[in-house]
Amino acid sequence: MHSQQTTATSSRGPVETAIHEKLTTLLRPTSITVTNDSWQHRHHAAMREPGAANGETHFSVYIISNAFESKSTMQRHRMVYSALSDEFAQGLHALTLKTKTEKETAVIP
Repeated sequence: MHSQQTTATSSRGPVETAIHEKLTTLLRPTSITVTNDSWQHRHHAAMREPGAANGETHFSVYIISNAFESKSTMQRHRMVYSALSDEFAQGLHALTLKTKTEKETAVIP
């Protein structure tokens, strides 16, 4: 069952769109939620720098993917950071990550 959750494509900025598309392609998630948290960090120096990724600098990503099976949290996060290296080079400043497998999210009766 694929229940990919995210904001409407038309309301996403270019960085949010790239995050969603790259992680979907790489990890084939059963669920992905990408939230732009940049407004909460508008006072940070990274937000005031020229370019500042058009105000898209901080995101929360919750992703459920079996590509994370048998991987530590650190390995999972490295997979995500590696996939988004271009975005970090262009002004993405921070990610808050929750990375789970389907088994880890299953409800046990």
